[in-house]
Amino acid sequence: MRQRIVGARLGTIAFGAALLCGAAIAQEASKPPATYKELPSEVPADFKPTHHGFDHDRRDVMIPMRDGVQLHAVILVPKGARNAPILLTRTPYDANRLTGHAESAHLGPVLNGYDNATDVIVEGGYIRVVEDVRGKYGSEGDYVVNRPLRGPRNPTPVDHATDTYDTIDWLVKNIPETNGKVGILGISYDGFLPLMALVDPHPALKVSVPMNPMVDGWMGDDWFHHGAFRQLNVGWIYDQVATHKGTEKWWISHHDNYDMYMQAGSAGGLARLRGLDRIGFWRKLEEHPSYDAFWQQQAVDKLLAERPLKVPVMLVHSLWDQEDIYGAPAVYKAIEPKDTGNDKVFLAIGPWYHGQVILDGSALGAVKFHADTAWQFRREVLAPFLAQYLKDGAPKADVAPVTAFETGTNTWRRFQAWPPRPGEASKPLYLRAGLKLSFDAPASGDAESDEYASDPSKPVPFRRRPIQPMGYGSGNTWAEWLVDDQREASGRPDVLAYVSDVLTSPVKVAGEPIANLVASTTGTDSDWVVKLIDVYPDEVAGDEDMGGYQLAVAMDIFRGRYRESLETARPIPSGRPLPYRFALPNVNHVFLPGHRIMVQVQSSWFPLYDRNPQAFVPNIFQARPGDYVKATQRVYHAPGHASLVELPIVP
Repeated sequence: MRQRIVGARLGTIAFGAALLCGAAIAQEASKPPATYKELPSEVPADFKPTHHGFDHDRRDVMIPMRDGVQLHAVILVPKGARNAPILLTRTPYDANRLTGHAESAHLGPVLNGYDNATDVIVEGGYIRVVEDVRGKYGSEGDYVVNRPLRGPRNPTPVDHATDTYDTIDWLVKNIPETNGKVGILGISYDGFLPLMALVDPHPALKVSVPMNPMVDGWMGDDWFHHGAFRQLNVGWIYDQVATHKGTEKWWISHHDNYDMYMQAGSAGGLARLRGLDRIGFWRKLEEHPSYDAFWQQQAVDKLLAERPLKVPVMLVHSLWDQEDIYGAPAVYKAIEPKDTGNDKVFLAIGPWYHGQVILDGSALGAVKFHADTAWQFRREVLAPFLAQYLKDGAPKADVAPVTAFETGTNTWRRFQAWPPRPGEASKPLYLRAGLKLSFDAPASGDAESDEYASDPSKPVPFRRRPIQPMGYGSGNTWAEWLVDDQREASGRPDVLAYVSDVLTSPVKVAGEPIANLVASTTGTDSDWVVKLIDVYPDEVAGDEDMGGYQLAVAMDIFRGRYRESLETARPIPSGRPLPYRFALPNVNHVFLPGHRIMVQVQSSWFPLYDRNPQAFVPNIFQARPGDYVKATQRVYHAPGHASLVELPIVP
């Protein structure tokens, strides 16, 4: 007990001493700090890297435009370059990012990213220039998606044509290493910009290479396809337009995007939930759901058809372009008649997804091509083509007016024009009773039609669930969806699948298949999806995964409210068989012996495209839950009411 008492007293004394010590420290801390000399900073006030060992010189510049706005550009000049041509890309995707893919002294790794055909650029000794478009990243000014040309849609004195002209003018005057010749190339949005350069080209612009360009956002590129809205693109709009430098990012709330879009109700409903309705471009989409003057006056193919052709152009198209499958062939069709000398308009068609032309082109999803088709194109077509127009003393390239990869046989073909036999009648492939497909027309006495129930509460997925968001990250297969096996859809009760007999001889198609449906709905609006499919044999020697594979060769959607007029939406007369005619994407394919041809028909393709309520409403973006109704769809295949696909068959 005594030991406990003594210990307690000692503890009390120690506690009091601690309090006195703490008070003293607090009093000292309240005094003004003593004066002392700051340690010198180890960071230089103006550090300039030596770039020792670099094989190129990087220059960050601000280029003045005619209205005083300055655009940011990165210039990469190979060491020792003299009389070198310039390859220009203009982009809304950050010039610094596109020219900074590695901490390397070498130009190849630095450029090894999207929109850089690195092997062609580096091996060709080109000066590489990448410029931020006005209003994005390092550039000044206001950003407008696909800024229209000066005119009814753009009252300002500047557009992408003038900005490109002013940029080229500055480059040839301020880069001493150049020979004064400029080429412009790019993919997607960056492919739209080389087309704008053709409107009023600078004399130094010698060649343009638009790859997978955005051309007509309503007819068949990014925003709509024949009036159906591509709602998966809302993420791009948010990321790209919400902020100047893309700092705000779209977010995913469900593992399966199918569920996320279903629960939002409509594309417009999701936009309001996520704040998209504050973005100017989104408001324009909602205000212009039809093919009105807003879209028609921006369609690049129509704009270029009205202007003289001054600069050689090579349009690069991908057969399975999951984003801009309409643009390149549309521009070719518009401007090729101007090429009276057959030496200014070129078309290249490859078996690729969007932008795969600058990557490995040996395969796409499960489909193998047995060679790197993209490398073959870059080496044998693109490189000599660019050199001919940009390099002093370069020989004329042996490039055909049309270079097209033929899928099925996996062979490159050279043509004088596209399609190879323009003006000749296509061969009708008929939908027949018993879900048959035949080149023979329907006969009297056959069943008149087939039907299915289209239920907006259970729309047909555009690919196997769970559905990933649109994107290119690790593990994302968005780029492959156009070559997905279509067996997932053909087994559904709300999809009609018409199949031919086994082919005994090859069927070669090259050009634009045209869907001709005769169909009715019990609703007052409807979407129609038509797919042209190559059905592989039940077993494929050497490639067992392709046994029975249903490979979509061409497929697209049409919003029925535009059957009579693309400009004005009208209700569909309920229950009446009516014709629907629309083009499918271009093909260059051989259906081989032992294969079969299939045509699928359905009325939803979700969530790639927004749901059609199937009851007519003035604007589907504003559709309410009660507007969505189930409908019975009927596809006719009787004499006088024959449904068919016009195939552009060639020998």
